[in-house]
Amino acid sequence: METYDYGHIHIRLDELIRQKGISKNKLSHRAEMQRTQVNRFCNNEITRLDTGVLARLCTTLDCSIGDLLEFVPAKDTDDDRSH
Repeated sequence: METYDYGHIHIRLDELIRQKGISKNKLSHRAEMQRTQVNRFCNNEITRLDTGVLARLCTTLDCSIGDLLEFVPAKDTDDDRSH
């Protein structure tokens, strides 16, 4: 069975926190998240995204989902991926 690299979702929370000038502690309090959860988002260690958490982050940071999440396409290879 062939495996493909479909790309990945990059979470830009760490960048947004710096841009907005908010501390992780303040963000975790305002977005009703645990500090460890904020750190996992900042380090892109999240494997399943919760839409409720995303909504709280966007509301707290006054940003859009596109500001928070970025799709990073797979790197092109010489392989023909059309099947």
